[in-house]
Amino acid sequence: MSHNILISGASGLLGTAAHRHFLAGGHRVTTLVRREPDGPHEIRWDPARSILDPDSVGGFDVVIHFSGAGIGDARWTARRKELLRSSRIDSTRLLCRSLAASGAPPRVLLSASAIGWYGDRGDELLDEDSSRGEGFLADLCRDWEAATGAADDAGIRVVHLRTGLVLSATGGVLGPLLPIFRLGAGGKIGDGSQWMSWITIDDYVGALGALIDGDVAGPVNLVGPAPVTNMEFTKALGAALHRPTALTIPRFAIEARMGKEAAAETAFVSQRVVPKRLSSIGYEFRDTTISTAVERLLGTP
Repeated sequence: MSHNILISGASGLLGTAAHRHFLAGGHRVTTLVRREPDGPHEIRWDPARSILDPDSVGGFDVVIHFSGAGIGDARWTARRKELLRSSRIDSTRLLCRSLAASGAPPRVLLSASAIGWYGDRGDELLDEDSSRGEGFLADLCRDWEAATGAADDAGIRVVHLRTGLVLSATGGVLGPLLPIFRLGAGGKIGDGSQWMSWITIDDYVGALGALIDGDVAGPVNLVGPAPVTNMEFTKALGAALHRPTALTIPRFAIEARMGKEAAAETAFVSQRVVPKRLSSIGYEFRDTTISTAVERLLGTP
């Protein structure tokens, strides 16, 4: 079945992949842009000034919302943290209000969130029924998900995409790591015991399609079925690149670069998250182990 799909944040890693995936699948795809539109396949909006014409976003079957400044793109100064919040929460509120007021709202909204919701949980196994954790990202995810309230009130089926670490040969978590590992300078972070919940970009966009056609609402963990420790991830990436991984990156070095708060909630956070709701709708993962996933993505046997 072909869908009429609207995507925000279509220039980022996830948005670009989703755009390409759904166009290739024969769907009609329109994107929200902050510049002058380049044709009927684009709609202009300005989240910073709360500008989005409700009439322009009516009549879509599906809306996929990815907008938000990069979590790891800069140090978490007070100003940066406010941008991380406003770029997600304000844009989500604006989009959902406009969809609700359009007169022809979509039947489903897939709205980005993150497994940051769960906070730092050690070895605890986490699914969508697990409680919210503590910290800046946990609070951000809470408010980000709550910002879809107008869409919920309008009867739109809202899915919160609690995204884990996305693996892609062109970006995501592998982007900054590949040059280091290819030089043979890769290694575990700290003691390497922290859990990493990952998903390949191919499974990510595949899961989006399953969620559009399914009947799930609320939070859905966009992670693969087999989280790994940082040590296991490090060994798998080194093996795929045929490079040693004997080094250890000390905590103080990460904190010096990122700041203590950001380091604690990103590089050293432990989140052992599983995709309970994706599994419940029968989604079959293409990539189920970290070793085969990175080998396939990097084209290395």
